[in-house]
Amino acid sequence: MNWILKYWEEIKNGNIIVCQKVYKIYKRLVEEINNPKGDWVFDEEKANRPIEFIERFCKQSKGEWIGQPLKLQLFQKAYISALFGFVHKETGFRRFKETLFLVARKNGKSSLLSGIALYMLMADGEGGAEVYSVATRKDQARIVFSEAVNMVRQSPALSKHLKKRKTDLYMPMTFSKFEPLASDSNTLDGLNSHCVIIDELHAIKDRNLYEVMKQSMSARRQPLLVMITTAGTVRECIYDDMYDYACKVVDGIIEDDRFLPVLYELDDREEWTDWRMWQKANPGLGTIKKLEDLVEKVERAKANPKDLPGLLTKDFNIRETTSGSWLTFEEINNTETFDMEELKGSYAVGGVDLSSTTDLTCATLLIMKPGSDKKYCIQQYFLPEDLVEQRVKEDKIPYDKWAKRGLLTLCPGNKVNYSDVTAWFMKMYQEYGIIPFWIGYDPWNSQYWIEEMKGMGFTMIEVRQGAKTLSQPMKEMGADLCAKRINYNNNPILKWCLTNTNVKRDDNDNIRPVKGQNNRQRIDGTVSLLIAYTVLFNNMQDYKNLIGW
Repeated sequence: MNWILKYWEEIKNGNIIVCQKVYKIYKRLVEEINNPKGDWVFDEEKANRPIEFIERFCKQSKGEWIGQPLKLQLFQKAYISALFGFVHKETGFRRFKETLFLVARKNGKSSLLSGIALYMLMADGEGGAEVYSVATRKDQARIVFSEAVNMVRQSPALSKHLKKRKTDLYMPMTFSKFEPLASDSNTLDGLNSHCVIIDELHAIKDRNLYEVMKQSMSARRQPLLVMITTAGTVRECIYDDMYDYACKVVDGIIEDDRFLPVLYELDDREEWTDWRMWQKANPGLGTIKKLEDLVEKVERAKANPKDLPGLLTKDFNIRETTSGSWLTFEEINNTETFDMEELKGSYAVGGVDLSSTTDLTCATLLIMKPGSDKKYCIQQYFLPEDLVEQRVKEDKIPYDKWAKRGLLTLCPGNKVNYSDVTAWFMKMYQEYGIIPFWIGYDPWNSQYWIEEMKGMGFTMIEVRQGAKTLSQPMKEMGADLCAKRINYNNNPILKWCLTNTNVKRDDNDNIRPVKGQNNRQRIDGTVSLLIAYTVLFNNMQDYKNLIGW
């Protein structure tokens, strides 16, 4: 049986509802089965081998089905078939080395991963196979491992060949092992991985864990890195990077024959209230995942909006920010970019959030072109060089990588040198002819810098940080972000700051930006942009006259 073709038939007939990303990837896989692409062909026997192994030898270890054979659902069989069935036409080695499988909670992730792990440990024909379940914390890494151990204990056939040792499952016949590892494990270096499983990728903040495990597979003939996850609330982590990469592979923007993205999610945020669309993010709904439980959660979220962010993130894979955030990730996210050459010789409006000398500082330029409502946002961030290593380690935020990309200026010593901010505005003028006609600033702790900027010929405008001053500009800025009228050049620091931004309302529904509960989640980029936006909002007609609108 070709399970990919069977799954595609059900999708085409309307019996199974999937999102556009899943539709696209399986449409492509079917086309490649019927018309092989390059050196890759589909081997039905190899595709079915892991499915037969799992259904024959792996037993359920939880709930009402404990002890019964693990019966895979059609969407799981199609996924496994794709993962294992496409091979090189000469060597027979697997095509896919890496995969991201996005699916909502309670859709059988742990059982699927455990079955794949046991197959890779025992039946993939690899001597001395090393299989690892990895996560930020050891208890998270042990979830899939423990599920596999329980499967083995329920199965006489598997328990005959596998031995549970103190830290791993061991197969003496082939000297193979399956072990859980955490990011702080002392054994991450020197691994020779055959299969790496990352469950709940969204919880991993440190990209280094992913990089180390991927590198550990380089000596194997046909290694496999499997990432299965729900969406998450932490932005600018490895999950966002991998999700964005997967989307580009699905859409054909990036060609990567060795990467398989299967992303179950809603196509539109508003679909969460339409039960007919729920299957898009929950392919196991009605079989693995109970429909009545999801109905109950949805009704609760309708009655209590505080429950909505968790529901959207975990049950529908809508990328969200923290609960109570100003905007959703979808409203914030804009991957549109621009070339600085396009903005040469422009008049701009500036905004600066100096923060404190030991914290993140941000400078912003906003530019509009005649006849267009679009705003172009240029930002530069500043941080003390001596604090970067500590901040990266403690905050788990890639300040060092942002600095290498030129998005962040590292000021020598342990303080931000505000003169570096002045120098950046001068650089924008000297290299690109961008003239900030007004520059807004928060008067707190900035008097020396204000005098320096005035001495360089800049017109400075004070912007008080209260709801009365900021409310309407912030609402306008939010509307423009949602409408994708702010092109911020896909700046990851600003995107991170925007997702960290909460709002505080007064009795008159005036709003101002505030941090969430986590002080390490900075909003300086949002504040700097909002200061510039406030100046622009208050001087819009003069600015339009200036640029010849």
